[in-house]
Amino acid sequence: MLEKIKQFKKIDAHSHVGHFGGWSNVSITPEELIRQMDEYNVEKAVICTFPIEESIAAVDQYPDRFIGAAWVNPMEKDAVSQIRSAVEDHGFKAVKLHPLSQSYLPNDECVFPIAQLARDLDIPLMIHTGHPPFSLPWSVAQLAERYPDVKMVMIHMGHGNGMYVQAAIDMAKKYSNLYLETSGMPMHTKIKEAYEQVGSDRIMWGLDAPFHHPTVEMQKAIVSGLSDKQLEDVFYNNVKKLLKL
Repeated sequence: MLEKIKQFKKIDAHSHVGHFGGWSNVSITPEELIRQMDEYNVEKAVICTFPIEESIAAVDQYPDRFIGAAWVNPMEKDAVSQIRSAVEDHGFKAVKLHPLSQSYLPNDECVFPIAQLARDLDIPLMIHTGHPPFSLPWSVAQLAERYPDVKMVMIHMGHGNGMYVQAAIDMAKKYSNLYLETSGMPMHTKIKEAYEQVGSDRIMWGLDAPFHHPTVEMQKAIVSGLSDKQLEDVFYNNVKKLLKL
């Protein structure tokens, strides 16, 4: 299984660098993440931090390995300017929103200027999903309905709750601008279901470093029942297309 895990070229659609205290108490430096990427044949990783400065420094230092997603709090006055600077000055290619950790709903009015800027810059929103009350798939879907020309990735595609996982798939089937990312989602069969029912180009693999180990996240996709050709989409092709890499 380990050799099969390493055979696929990969782009990690969602990870972090830095230290995370509190309940998780995990950390990873940019250099440690790159060593891990090399070990498991991961070509690039989309990274985000809050505040944004640590991911900016990592992307600037390792532009061939890291792709920036600008993690902002939309309730802060300078959120829009932070995103614009990250994109225009540092080559960031997405926006990260974490409604749960910063206590707002994805369809709150404070998010609208962020979505409008993402539309203007033609970059996707990557939104944490899977935890009540602030990050449920239905609220992300309401934002997707309001901004049909903005691509939105439901990070964790519902996370650990089977009801929310199914809701993420159902909402993505309803709204063509919704995409799914697999990290932290425990149901391997739902990866194949999403590939077949949502769209072969709208589900992508992520690690969510340093919270998860690569072999765990990779094995979920490999045992999902997808063919090797289909796994190439999940591991590599889909996020490359989404981010125009």
